[in-house]
Amino acid sequence: MNLKGISYYLSLSCYPIVFLSFFNILYSSYFDHYLNLNSYLITLGLSLFLSVILYFFSKNAEKNINFGEQLILILLTYFLISLLISVPYYLSYYQITFIDSFFEATSGLTATGFSIFTNIKLLDPTLIIWRSSSQWIGGLYFLIFLILIFSNFRNEFKLTHLVYNPDKATNLYKDTKIIVTKVFFLYLFLTALIFILFTFSGVRLFNGFNLAMTISSTGGFLPTNELSSIIRNSSQKIILLIGLLLSILNLYFFYSLFSNLNTLKKHYEDILILFVILFFSLVVFISIGNINFINSLISVVSSLSNSGITSYSPPKNFYLFFIFLTILGGSVISNSSGIKLIRIYILLKSSMLEIFRLVTPNIIINQSILKTEYKIDNNNLNSSFLLFICFFISIFILSSILTAGGLDFENSFKLSILTITNTVNSNLFGLSEISFSDLLTTSKSFMILFMILGKIELISFFIIIKKIITKN
Repeated sequence: MNLKGISYYLSLSCYPIVFLSFFNILYSSYFDHYLNLNSYLITLGLSLFLSVILYFFSKNAEKNINFGEQLILILLTYFLISLLISVPYYLSYYQITFIDSFFEATSGLTATGFSIFTNIKLLDPTLIIWRSSSQWIGGLYFLIFLILIFSNFRNEFKLTHLVYNPDKATNLYKDTKIIVTKVFFLYLFLTALIFILFTFSGVRLFNGFNLAMTISSTGGFLPTNELSSIIRNSSQKIILLIGLLLSILNLYFFYSLFSNLNTLKKHYEDILILFVILFFSLVVFISIGNINFINSLISVVSSLSNSGITSYSPPKNFYLFFIFLTILGGSVISNSSGIKLIRIYILLKSSMLEIFRLVTPNIIINQSILKTEYKIDNNNLNSSFLLFICFFISIFILSSILTAGGLDFENSFKLSILTITNTVNSNLFGLSEISFSDLLTTSKSFMILFMILGKIELISFFIIIKKIITKN
């Protein structure tokens, strides 16, 4: 295993935490929030120290690591960066245990949104920014991983090759700088756009800044206890909806618009997502009856984007419906988790094709995927089906652990789905009253693991094990 090559990229992954720590130090100094200043200074020093040590260890290393090593790099990045992010929580005035600090950090980095804090209003403003920023950094990492690593055609299971992806990486070392730069500015542009829209709608600057980072990363951390204290009128709800839609679509959708490309021909996946959103929103609007259409749209988009933030509380019989939407997920090249709509599309279409072949064996069937040049083949089908199986195996394992840890079966089952889909436990799903700080250490430890596996998918873990066994 090329440990030196992995160390090189790990050293680079520390730098966003350096900038994040530096920003919080400036903010603390300018606004006289000195309560947790020392924790950010320590995090800054620790991040710089680790980056330098890892960089010197990787000197003269082969930088173009193979796919198995790339997957190990992703896992190590999530654990290392979560550890660095947990430092301000652990050293804060609030006397948080290490496991709770690490839980909060991982929840932010994976954009899940589970929080050990019960009253956000009591938190130091710098810690609120730290929480929101951790989601934004996690979203940036994930988008870079999607394009740099998961676009590997020899081990394709994320299906990034089936949707518009102009930056397919072929050589990790050669393509890193170009892809990271493009993804960073696209991601920053979307976040800034959401922030500006919130500002013009009358949302307080501090809340708009934090909420923009939450929405762009499809996270669940809020700068207040309730979203309703920020989003108060129809125009702000519409901007929230726009922000959630921006985060659920293919990152390159907006790149296509500005590049004068034929957007519709390259983004059939996004058109399918918009159609599904409209369909399920109408279902919610008609079925519930006492909900306005904007709230039904926000609830559906928030669930599909795996954000989960909402100010609306649906009837109890709709909890499982919205949880089902989190399983679907959004665009392949976005921060959303879940199985992804394109995999569901492949599984449903291939099932229909088999039925047609049985009924009329001589029929000529169109096997194209979303009207693109790609056809449904065994690799697409096997990958989608394997992920589907892995997803439900993960739910069974985690729900069993949570049930053994003291939660009732219903809450364990729902919380397992939200953990694996990286979706916050809001009142959309009837789980807003769960206290994560009261969970057993074992339960929190496994939730940390499955938050990460839910983001990169359990099949990645199986590939790593297979490669290790094969080498031995």
